[in-house]
Amino acid sequence: MGSIYEFSMAELAEKIITLTGSSSTIVCRLLLEDDPVQRRPNLTLAGERLGWEPTVDLEVGLERRIEYFRELLGA
Repeated sequence: MGSIYEFSMAELAEKIITLTGSSSTIVCRLLLEDDPVQRRPNLTLAGERLGWEPTVDLEVGLERRIEYFRELLGA
């Protein structure tokens, strides 16, 4: 799963909470010194060398992973 769109970790956490129906809360901490500021990878090389590009939407990919772990954990 990859994306050409950039989003914050808070946005990702909120989406996961919504998709899982979790009652978890998000706790913000100071960034670590070596924490990347930009979280959108450059996928150009994967496209050029491997002919790969992301085809699964973030929400669909998350739903698939959530379902996988629910089955794995017997939830």
